[in-house]
Amino acid sequence: MKQQFTCRFCKSDVLDSVVNLGMTPLANSYIPLSCFASSERFYPLQAFVCRDCLLVQVEEFESPDQIFGDYAYFSSYSQTWLEHSKRYCAMAFERFHLGSKSLAVEIASNDGYLLQYLKSMGVPVLGIEPAANVAKVAEEKGIPTLVKFFGTATAKELVRKGRSADLLLGNNVLAHVPDLNDFVQGLKILLKPEGSLTMEFPHLYQALTQNQFDTIYHEHFSYFSLNTVEKIFNHHGLELFDVQELPTHGGSLRIFAQHSQSSVNEKRNSVAAIKEKEKSAGLLSLATYKEFESRVQETKRKLLSFLIKAKQDGKSVVGYGAPAKGNTLLNYCGIGRDFLDYTVDISPHKQGSLLPGTRIPIMHPDKIKETKPDFIFILPWNFKDEIIGKSEFVREWGGKFVVPIPQVQIID
Repeated sequence: MKQQFTCRFCKSDVLDSVVNLGMTPLANSYIPLSCFASSERFYPLQAFVCRDCLLVQVEEFESPDQIFGDYAYFSSYSQTWLEHSKRYCAMAFERFHLGSKSLAVEIASNDGYLLQYLKSMGVPVLGIEPAANVAKVAEEKGIPTLVKFFGTATAKELVRKGRSADLLLGNNVLAHVPDLNDFVQGLKILLKPEGSLTMEFPHLYQALTQNQFDTIYHEHFSYFSLNTVEKIFNHHGLELFDVQELPTHGGSLRIFAQHSQSSVNEKRNSVAAIKEKEKSAGLLSLATYKEFESRVQETKRKLLSFLIKAKQDGKSVVGYGAPAKGNTLLNYCGIGRDFLDYTVDISPHKQGSLLPGTRIPIMHPDKIKETKPDFIFILPWNFKDEIIGKSEFVREWGGKFVVPIPQVQIID
């Protein structure tokens, strides 16, 4: 299928298909039980790579207002993510010499999961979060939160009010932005002349090499290599001076940037090293992107083979977690209630709902103790260690864990 859109960064109209995941609903459009009989909208889910700048992207079918206006994801329900955020704040406080006269601004600040730690250190903070239901929770924690989408308009409004950022950060937001140029230009506007900026996002290198096709869904508009993200930031007058590889979300990057004319932070050789790593892995070659789909299809076949055999052997299988990535995987592979009896999730905001597309019910984690399933299918595989640690009790009846990515793995 030929793409019907131009590259959201360089505006090239020549894009090649990376993988076609069929028709799926929005990954975070959980369905209330009362709406079980209602219809859903399905959209093509296909990733393309721009031949000119190598940005991997999907087409925008729904506006950010539709996707993020009332959001089901609350960051604070993962202890692993909270600990990661706390370590970040300790690092940033020391490295960027933050204090009572600084301003730390987080874009897509969610429920205040991160800014709460900087606030406890005496640093003035401001969150920018478009989902009003999530922002309300942050406000209840004492985190001042502006309920808006971020871009040049919001940045200019804050600057006019004298609220430029000493530290500007965003975790897992860059991929969620359909107007990429407006967003990055907004970063430049809001950042103080000597300020520092950090952004975290899943690393395309990991997605391609570790078969993480389930990280592709409609609210993730773009997928970044370091080579491409550096082009984007440089285009808007921002220079990368450091980058760190992180284990979060199956392998992420944390980039550090400043104004191109700033010399407050010395450039480290980490940027060149990871760019070379990407080059060696073939991320600068279109052939690498074209090979991805065949590996995804093979993973689908192996996963279905496992589930078919498990059900033929009379085994019960349930899910753990209700993440967006899980909805991509389940819908693409055609895994419904014929394979998974139910799934569980620690978030009360998802319990009692149905997964989009597959209509698998989401239960409280205590349901596992009640039904004693043979296999626990871990959908948020990036949190598998945390989940297995909390669910050791399944071994009392011989239960096992299933991790689907990068390939099917059974853990006793």
